[in-house]
Amino acid sequence: MRLISGLGGGLLLLLTIASILQTLVVPRGLYSALVHSTWRGLRMLLRLVAAPFEGYRAEDRAQAWLAPLMLMSMLACWLGGMLVAYGLLMHALSGLPWAASFREAGSSLFTLGFASSNRLQLSWLDFFAAASGPVVIALQIAYLPTLYSAYNRREVEVTLLASRAGEPAWGPELLARQWLVDTETALPELYRAWERLAADIGESHSNYPTLLSFRSPKPYRSWIVGLIAVMDAAAMHLAVSPGSAPPDTRLVLRAGFTAMRDIASSLHMEFDEDPEPETPIRLSFQEFDAAVTMVAVSGFPVERPAALAWPDFQGWRVNYEAIAYELGRRADAVPALWTGPRDFPSTPIPPRRPTDRRPAARSR
Repeated sequence: MRLISGLGGGLLLLLTIASILQTLVVPRGLYSALVHSTWRGLRMLLRLVAAPFEGYRAEDRAQAWLAPLMLMSMLACWLGGMLVAYGLLMHALSGLPWAASFREAGSSLFTLGFASSNRLQLSWLDFFAAASGPVVIALQIAYLPTLYSAYNRREVEVTLLASRAGEPAWGPELLARQWLVDTETALPELYRAWERLAADIGESHSNYPTLLSFRSPKPYRSWIVGLIAVMDAAAMHLAVSPGSAPPDTRLVLRAGFTAMRDIASSLHMEFDEDPEPETPIRLSFQEFDAAVTMVAVSGFPVERPAALAWPDFQGWRVNYEAIAYELGRRADAVPALWTGPRDFPSTPIPPRRPTDRRPAARSR
């Protein structure tokens, strides 16, 4: 029995240390079963809490607690795993009763110092346990600045996008607004900014998947919705008006779907790495045609009708639509136009456009 206890305790300790190193120390986008299981369980619990209230705002308020609860739950799991592991090892090495073994393990792990035995063979284990607790807590504390630094970089660009693409963001609205307010020359700069942000998101969110649960401060903003909007705007720009589309449109599209694929790989999501341009997409031609009409009315230079532009737009969107929809679903993002279904009852929310307050006598 003591042999089984020792083997079980040693294995559990190794698994716990491996999980800590994999999550907090090794930034390689490795799949963490603990992070995924914690996310899935807490997300379902918060959805049950929000269900009686219905509507997206209730879901958003509930899911805002997901990230902090995940951080606290992971720390509790690691410390709990170490407590059980050290308790099993102490029982195996000393033959102490179970209660005394776990009491001494907890006293050492949390550096409380109220329980100890005079068995010399346990001293080294007590010292090791006493060092483990503070190290795990220190690593978790050091983990937070990395998360919040990446979060702040992301949310700055998401906030800036709100005035350009609406809340929630939508690709055709992004194009329409630039021509409505005569800021179309700023589009290349926006594409460059989101190309860099997409690379940043791909690196940070695949290495630290907990970031996927951090929501924007405003309910109608979302990093995944913003990225889809910018990519849809770039794809539409290339499809409808290829002559005036800046080179940055291709670069932001490439950076965007590369980032999404990096995140999908870290989450073990299945996707087609090289889809055929003719592969059907879930967005319909009727939706695309209506969007082309809308941006044309705003003054956007339409070089090709929707029917001729559709194959090119479809060929671009097939590279990222499936992953984008799945990430939007998993993030419980705001149900914006062209972002796919959600797990909670919802209808697509169009962007809110501010009222034109220019003097009536002023002409454009």
